[in-house]
Amino acid sequence: MTPYLDEIADLGLGTREIAFTGGEPFMNPDMVPILEACLERGFEALVLTNAMRPLMRPRVQTGLTGLRARFGDRLSLRISIDHYTAERHEAERGPRTFGEMLKGIAWLAAQGFPLSVAGRTCWGESDATARTGYRDLFARLGLVIDADDPGTLILFPEMDERVDVPEITTGCWKILGLSPADIMCASSRMIVKHQGDAAPTVMPCTLLPYDRSFGMGETLSNSLKADGGNFARGAIKLNHPHCAKFCVLGGGSCSAG
Repeated sequence: MTPYLDEIADLGLGTREIAFTGGEPFMNPDMVPILEACLERGFEALVLTNAMRPLMRPRVQTGLTGLRARFGDRLSLRISIDHYTAERHEAERGPRTFGEMLKGIAWLAAQGFPLSVAGRTCWGESDATARTGYRDLFARLGLVIDADDPGTLILFPEMDERVDVPEITTGCWKILGLSPADIMCASSRMIVKHQGDAAPTVMPCTLLPYDRSFGMGETLSNSLKADGGNFARGAIKLNHPHCAKFCVLGGGSCSAG
């Protein structure tokens, strides 16, 4: 992480938030020190977690409460709750995962961490029905999470690379009332360490960690150059199915705000 934090400072990028996703970030034994390094430099940090056993290890809990005491609300967590019922959540996550997740989110709430929730939309429910179900769940758990706020209960559009989706053209921006600058890849980058690679790779999006054709080199600087690769700022091609399904038409975002 450190070279990328240094590069953010050297380039004067104005980065506000650094987010961590997986898999499960707390499987990384260095996750707490990594968060500390980001927070010490003044960034906000967001962790996307399943709130299960890796989070509940005493060493992790001690580390997180220490960060909470030092940095307050600059550290937030987003909990994956695939559905507000145990049956459907466990259809995705496996047996007994709903109860384990509830223990984790209850612990985080008791420590005062800012929390949001990420849900799925693959169940054929309307947005209103889903938000009502989550609202009831939050009430039963005593969680202060606004189910009507799309920034705190994020219902992610489903993504299936096998499904044909509309192409994004220049005309779409006017039709949708959007600007290319509104899309996450205009101002965000993902850093991923592929298994077997000697160094991490910078990519334009959290949704494309395994599509190497979207690789932008090993440095943030390279990812910002017009000739830095196939997909650099000003030249990122919205030609993956997720671009339309999730971001442009789906209105999805992986940031905290």
